[in-house]
Amino acid sequence: MAIAGSSLGAIRSAAMQSDGEQSIASATAARALPAASFGLLKQIDAGVLSVSYAEAGPPDGPAVVLLHGWPYDIHTYVDVAPLLAAKGYRVIVPSLRGYGSTHFLSLGAARNGQQAAIAVDVIALMDALKIDRAIVAGCDWGARTANIVAALWPERCKALVSVSGYLIGSQDANQKPLPPPSELQWWYQFYFATERGRAGYETYRREFAKLIWQTASPQWRFHDATFDRSAASFDNPDHVSIVIHNYRWRLGLAEGESTYDTLESRLAVGPVIAVPTITLEGDANGAPHPAPAAYAAKFSGKYVHRNVTGGIGHNLPQEAPQAFATAVIDVDAF
Repeated sequence: MAIAGSSLGAIRSAAMQSDGEQSIASATAARALPAASFGLLKQIDAGVLSVSYAEAGPPDGPAVVLLHGWPYDIHTYVDVAPLLAAKGYRVIVPSLRGYGSTHFLSLGAARNGQQAAIAVDVIALMDALKIDRAIVAGCDWGARTANIVAALWPERCKALVSVSGYLIGSQDANQKPLPPPSELQWWYQFYFATERGRAGYETYRREFAKLIWQTASPQWRFHDATFDRSAASFDNPDHVSIVIHNYRWRLGLAEGESTYDTLESRLAVGPVIAVPTITLEGDANGAPHPAPAAYAAKFSGKYVHRNVTGGIGHNLPQEAPQAFATAVIDVDAF
């Protein structure tokens, strides 16, 4: 994998204040233009998918799997990957189903975005790459997926780094109404529940994604080139179907696949995560997210929460790559 040599120089260092807080300089100029890119991506059959992924670092190094969310892509970790590779880690950054050149092996496969299906994809990828155990880390959908891997397959998860903490959900829990200001934050979920919303996302997926980037990270002054680099991943022919199904499934408006019923029943009780964990939260996260105190008890192993300050929003690994990479390295030492 080729990484532009200038990338490390564009990353601002985090000044560690304590286990509870990291301060990141605003440094909007340093984050304005894309400083690095992944080189030639790899492709491998894994489970029901052919998975596109970036790889960095020594092939015999301890494995780290970095998982992106919506509406983002593997470039969430374009500056994190070289930092970890330089420390000797084997870094795997897959495009989730519906992103990039990841595609289903069968034309007839269900375009399913439910949480258990995406987590099973990660286990299948680890199997295909012959990775027995890995540090699993993510944000947004990727954090939820990393939570699920840690909860259901702890023998495969050496440690966990999760932005916004514990995100495992259930259809039953999602039936409970929230206070109006919280419901307002989820406006797009209700939009996607309609056919008009599906058509709107199909037609305006890039404009939609840019709006989410702006509202979820209100202080992140990303350049158009940074957004366009990720937006290319949304051209995947399954992207809209996966996204719409994910949000409709959460509300109980779409069926999942029966093959995941047992896993979903285990997730519905909110299983405790026992592997070593660091959770992170940016001080300017404009997306819906729980307060750290609400999920601390969900982590029964060695656990630390860190607030990352300096105007850091929802896409924390891309906005504060040094803080995220430091968390991965530190949790490995727990």
